[in-house]
Amino acid sequence: MKRRAVIILPTAERDLEEVYAWLADRDAEAAIRWYNRLIGVILSLAIFPERCPLAPESPKFKNEIRQILHGQKPHKYRILFNVTIDGVRVLHVRHGARLNLGEAQSSGD
Repeated sequence: MKRRAVIILPTAERDLEEVYAWLADRDAEAAIRWYNRLIGVILSLAIFPERCPLAPESPKFKNEIRQILHGQKPHKYRILFNVTIDGVRVLHVRHGARLNLGEAQSSGD
């Protein structure tokens, strides 16, 4: 089976760093475990990334955005990525409770 290159874009790197820092402030060992597992999930995208469903926000964007989930509720994270000729580009790592990409926060009106 063909392996694809997996590229973590700077936006996703920032997401990872923010979550890791937040977790590490509470429990350093848990943060390390979370990070290592999440990187394992990301690297698994090298083989057959099309197995993952389209993300709910995909129709709003020019290129397909797929997602793979990591963790269990209430601590589930969505890894958002797209598949290109060159490989897999990881776009964001978002907590499952956050709004979808492109959705505006309600002003409460």
